[in-house]
This record gives sequence, structure tokens and C-alpha cells, in this order.
Amino acid sequence: MVTGHELDRDHLTDSLARLDPFVADVSNRRSASVVIAVMPDGSGGQAVPMTMRSSRMRAHPGQFALPGGAVDPGETGEDAARRELHEELGLDVESSAVLGRLDDYVTRSGYVITPYVVWADTPITALVPNRDEVSEVFAVTVPEIDVEPRFVEIPESSKPVIQWPFRRHLVHAPTGAVVYQFREVAMHGRHTRIDCFDQPVFAWR
Repeated sequence: MVTGHELDRDHLTDSLARLDPFVADVSNRRSASVVIAVMPDGSGGQAVPMTMRSSRMRAHPGQFALPGGAVDPGETGEDAARRELHEELGLDVESSAVLGRLDDYVTRSGYVITPYVVWADTPITALVPNRDEVSEVFAVTVPEIDVEPRFVEIPESSKPVIQWPFRRHLVHAPTGAVVYQFREVAMHGRHTRIDCFDQPVFAWR
């Protein structure tokens, strides 16, 4: 089991610099960004915010998600990640806070999601969620990230569905896949890819 020191800034920067991230073809797809924000947990360790989407959201209401959303015209993926952090959680970070990125994940609904890893000195307890988009914020701890996922075979796909266990729940791709790769790359130095994992059938629309 890893401990909080595994998420110090220098370690993360070095681990991400060693990864050659997979870049997907965005032709006929929409680009989106999500954020793994590493923040103080208020008790001497580090945590990553994960949200529960508002039940009022048109897309994927009531589901676990990392902060993020679609990239606007004329905007870079990195800029979209920083904007979404502000819009969803009231967190402002400079471009220098972006430590790197992980593999693109292509969703069944036609998005190419690019995950960015961001460092923030603001305590996670100081986040102010936008209640129009976020119903709850979870402070995901290092031990919670560093768990073995489940891989489930389904008849509809040749790829297994990934399930990340989190507090009596199972979080699917893309969120579960992104968290899994972050764990593999940032905590264990393993360049595990995630394009070989599918979403559950209910998320294909």
C-alpha cells in the first residue's frame, strides 16, 4: 500500500514525464477534458476530488465523475480543464499547476476525453461546488485510489468492462479507467494503457 508521500509534486511530475500518452483521433468526435487535482486533504495527506453529478444534468445525471467537460471552440484541452475546475468546484489554478496528462479515452457516446493531472495547494475542504452541476464532492484518498479494479467480461464487447471499487460502489469508465491509469502511472510507475477497457452497456448512449 502506498502512502501520501507518493503524491508529492516532484514524484508526480517525474512519473507523468515518463509516460508517452496515447492521443486519439478526434475526427467526428468531440473533445473533452477531465482533471485529477491533487490537493491537501486537511490532515497532512493528499486527496483527489471526485464529484457526483447533479440529478438535474442532462447527460449522465447522478453519476460519479472527475471535474471536466467539453472543450469549447478555440480552447485548448488544458485551458478547458482549468476552466471546468473553476466552474464546478470554484478552484482556480495557473497553467504551471498542470503537471501532465494521461491517455485519451474514447467514449461510446463520441467523446475523446483527455485527463490532466493538476497540483493545487488549496485544501480540498475549501472547494465550493456549483450545485447546478455537482451534488456532492468526495475527497478520494491515496489508499482508495490504490486498489485493484475488477474486469468484467460482457457479451456485447470484446473488451472487458473496468470497475473501480469506491466506498461500496463500482465506478466504471471513463472515470474508473482514468483513476486506474493514474494509480498505475503515478503510484507504481507502470505505463498501463486504458484503451483496452470498455464502458458498461448503459453508458453507450
